[in-house]
Order: sequence, then C-alpha cells, then structure tokens
Amino acid sequence: MSVHRAEQEPLDLKTRVAWLYFMEGLTQDAVAARVGLTRQRVLKIIATARQDGTVQVRVTTNLSKCIALERQIEARFGIGECIVIPAPGEEAELTGLLGSRAGAYVSDALRDGTTIGLGWGQTLQSSLSSISVRGLRGVTVVSLLGGLTRASGVNPSEFAWRFADLIGAESFLLSAPAVLQDAETAATLRRHPGIAEVFERTRMLDMALVSVGDVAPNSTLIRYGMVDRDMLTEVTRAGAVADMLCQFIDANGQLLDHELNRRIMAADAASLARTPKLILVSGGWQKVPALLAAVRLLHPAVLITDETAAEGMLMSPAAANDRAPA
Repeated sequence: MSVHRAEQEPLDLKTRVAWLYFMEGLTQDAVAARVGLTRQRVLKIIATARQDGTVQVRVTTNLSKCIALERQIEARFGIGECIVIPAPGEEAELTGLLGSRAGAYVSDALRDGTTIGLGWGQTLQSSLSSISVRGLRGVTVVSLLGGLTRASGVNPSEFAWRFADLIGAESFLLSAPAVLQDAETAATLRRHPGIAEVFERTRMLDMALVSVGDVAPNSTLIRYGMVDRDMLTEVTRAGAVADMLCQFIDANGQLLDHELNRRIMAADAASLARTPKLILVSGGWQKVPALLAAVRLLHPAVLITDETAAEGMLMSPAAANDRAPA
C-alpha cells in the first residue's frame, strides 16, 4: 500500500486509529484488531497522522459522529460549546480521558487576570497532567468546596493548590471540612472573615471547572466517607439524582431543601450559573440523569463529555422538553 493511500484514509478512521494508539495507548496490533485493519495499514496511518498534523501533542480532529453529537447537544440544551470525546474501549479509562481533555481546554482558555473556581472529583484530578504552564500573570484559583478530613487523592483543597502551583497562580482555599456536623456550625464558619472572603470570591469568578456526581451506592461521596449510605438513601428518596459540590439536586436542577445541603461548606451551586465561562465535565452512561440535572442547574457555557453520555442525554425521555431559548 502506498503512502498516498494512507493520506486518503477517511478522516474519522484516521482519527479513531490515532485516538486508540496515542490516547488510549493500544499497541499497533491491538489497534489493528479493534478497527479491522492490517498492522501494516495501521502503521502507515499512524505515520501519516504524525506528518499531516492530525497528531501533535494530542489528537486534533474529532470523529464525525462526535462532531454531530456536539452540535445536537448545543442546539438542544443551549450550550455554547460542547466537546464530545470518543467512548473508550475500557470504561475505566473514561475518567482519565475526560480529565485530560478538560485540562487541555482550560490551559488554552486561561488568560492573564482570570479568576477560576475549581470543583473536585477524580475526573478533575485527572486534568492536572494536561495543564500547560504558560507563564500567565495575575491568575487566581479559588476552591469551591471545603476539604476532606482524611487523606485522599481527590481532596478538593489539594486539587486547587496543585492546579494553582502548576500555573503559578495565587490560591484561595475553603479551610474547613466539606461536610459539617450541623447547619449551625456551617453558618458560624461562613461568617469567619477568612472563609467569608473565599465565599465572596466564589461570586466573582470569570471561569469555573466543575464535575457532577451521581447518587449511586458506589458514588464518590460514599467512597470517600463524606456521607453514609443511610443519608444517601434519604436524599435519594427526597428526589436527589446528583450532587454538585456535595449539594444534592433533583431532576429539575433544583437544590433539595434538605438539612444535609445546609451542612455543606461550598460555593452555592445555584449561584455558579452566573459564572461567565462555566465548564462542566462528566461522562458515562450512568451519569446521564446527573448531567441533565446539572445542565438545568448551571446552564454551562461549555460541556465536556463522551459520546455515550451525549447519546444518552439526547435519547433520555427526561430531556424531551429541554429546548434551547429561541
């Protein structure tokens, strides 16, 4: 087969080969088996992708199916920009791939003087490896959530200061547990001058990067001991389908009027909708109800998800009445 033939490969085939090889780390033999080509043909497609700019530091084109889903999501939900990544071969890889795409996006979007608020979770933690150091000036990072009281790889405070350290930014942290024992203690801490300053900064953001959690028995909140199973069952029965910054929301994107939400040390989830460039990152079929609720709550400027979740959002009966403003 000539190099000329490789150059004429369909764009979506060339992109899928590049994605599997460079992003998912499959061997050439594994890629060939996945897409039904010979190893020699895969090798030449990879070589051409390097030469013509399809592959630089990351894959620069999208599958045509993903592009179509992006446009449909934007039109249906009134989202300014939707980025849909291909569904990985292994579901366990999705968190890292979404985080990588989010990190690249935020790196490109940050400007001198930006104030960015950061949520938490494994997907956002995975973004750190893709944050580019660009020598920006006057950038401020604000953690939108208190910390965990036991060591964790996804501690909101740690994520915020590591992000800030990567880009040389000043950081402001909510120096209190994310979940307190009662609403009175939470109210008292919110009046502390240092903590009150951080809350004030969460209301003056230029950009925010957040993810949404579901209420499954193996949810992040359960895994890290932030709520117990009995409490999760209680809020689920009260109508919760998702959590945003540990605050539970219903299918309509409304914050639950529940005692647990008043015990959370976090930026008000509903007020984040006023952030000019709010970036919501989450994916996977199981996250579809949570994503729909988060979109209704936040009206994000940018949604980064995968093709499975995007298809689920469009197909969900619960989204039948969602229409972008005329």
